[in-house]
Amino acid sequence: MEENHGEEDVVDIVIVGAGLAGLTTALSLHRLGLRSLVLESSESLRITGFALTLWTNAWRALDAVGIGNTLRQTSTQIKGFKVASPDTGLFTSEQALDKDGKFEGYESRCVRRKDLLETIVKELPPGTIRYSSKVAAIDELGRFKLVHLTDGSILKTKVLIGCDGVNSVVAKWLGLETPVSVGRSAIRGLVEFPDGSGFDPMFHVNFGGGVRFGFLPVDDKTVYWFCTFTPSQVPTYEEDWQVNPIKMKQFVLSRINKMPQEAQDVVERTTLSSISYAQLKFRLPWNVLLGNIVKDNVCVAGDALHPMTPDIGQGGCSSLEDSVVLGRFLGEALLKKPNEEDDDDDEFERIKKGLEKYGKERRWRSFSLISVAYCVGFMQESKGKFMSFLRKVWFSSYTPSVFLKMANFDCGNLVC
Repeated sequence: MEENHGEEDVVDIVIVGAGLAGLTTALSLHRLGLRSLVLESSESLRITGFALTLWTNAWRALDAVGIGNTLRQTSTQIKGFKVASPDTGLFTSEQALDKDGKFEGYESRCVRRKDLLETIVKELPPGTIRYSSKVAAIDELGRFKLVHLTDGSILKTKVLIGCDGVNSVVAKWLGLETPVSVGRSAIRGLVEFPDGSGFDPMFHVNFGGGVRFGFLPVDDKTVYWFCTFTPSQVPTYEEDWQVNPIKMKQFVLSRINKMPQEAQDVVERTTLSSISYAQLKFRLPWNVLLGNIVKDNVCVAGDALHPMTPDIGQGGCSSLEDSVVLGRFLGEALLKKPNEEDDDDDEFERIKKGLEKYGKERRWRSFSLISVAYCVGFMQESKGKFMSFLRKVWFSSYTPSVFLKMANFDCGNLVC
C-alpha cells in the first residue's frame, strides 16, 4: 500500500545488519564500484561469537573480495581430528582431514571474529556503516522500498538486502517463517595462552552422551572451544545459568571431567568475559526451498536466509558465499550501460532478474547445508549404545569427508 511520506534520503543499496554477511556484501559491491549503506542497530561493531572455523569455500570467497591472504597470516591451518573416547575421555584416535587425498588444496582455519570483521571494515569507504540505526518498518513507494528507522528517518532505496540475522526484519517482511529451536544450545569460549598453547593444529573433539565438546587452535597462543548440548542436562536448580558465565564454565567442566587435564585447562583458563551462550536455531529446509528468499528488489543473505546448526562449520562460510554471489549478480544488473531508451523500470527489471539468479543459485545450496548440519549434529550428540557404535563407525569413515565435501564449493569471482 502506498501512503504519503515525508522527506526520504535516497540510497541505491541498503543492507540491514553489519554482521559477516552484511559487511562482506558491502565489500563485494565496493570492489565492483557500487556504494551501499549498511544499517547496524548497535552503537558499534558487534564482535560476538569470538571465533569461527572457515573452510575451503569461505577462503575462496575471501580471496574473491581480496582479503584472504591478510587473514591467513593470523590463523593456523588445521590438519585433522583427534577424537576422544566417550568412555574414558582420552584421545584415542587421530585422523587426517583429507586422508584419501580427494580434496587437494583444502583449507580449514579458525579465525577470530574480531579480526575478520575489522579486516572487512578497513576495506570499506568511510561512512558505509550507519550505527544506532534500527529498522522499524519496511514500506513501498512504487518500485522503491522505504526503510523506516526507529529515529524517525526514512531511506528510499532501489535494493534492500536483509543480513540482519536469525530474527531478521527483512525475512519477516518477505514472509519467511521464524527459525525454530533444534532443542540444543551452545557455550563457546576463547582462551589465550601467553607462552603458547602447545596444541597440534587439530580439531580435538569428544562426542556422545548428548554433548559435543571440542577445541582447536586459532594461532600459537589462542584456542577456541565449544560445547553443544541439550539444556535439559543442566540441573533444574541452576536458574540463571544461561546468563552466568561462572555456571556455564562449571557445567562444561562437569561434562568433560574424564578428558585429559590439557582439555580441562582450556576451559578453566578462559576468562568469564570470553564465554558466551546461545540457543541453536535453524530455518526449516523446506522453508528455504519454497519460501520467498527474494522478492522483486528485496532479498536476504547470511543467517537471515539460512540459519543452521554449527555441526559442519558452514554458517559463516555460507554467508561469505552469499555475499560474493549477490555482489556478482547485482553488479551485472547495476553496472550495465543504459541505452538511451532505458528508464527506471528497465533498471528495476535488471535488479529483479539479478536477485532471482541469486535466489536460484543459493536456494538448493542453503537447503543442503541446513539439512546436512542438522543430521550430523543429531548423529554426534545422540545417546544410546547403538548410536554410540554407529557414531564410532560413521566418524572414522565419513565425518571428515562430509566436512570437506560440503566445503568443496566455489562461489566464483565477482565478475564473470
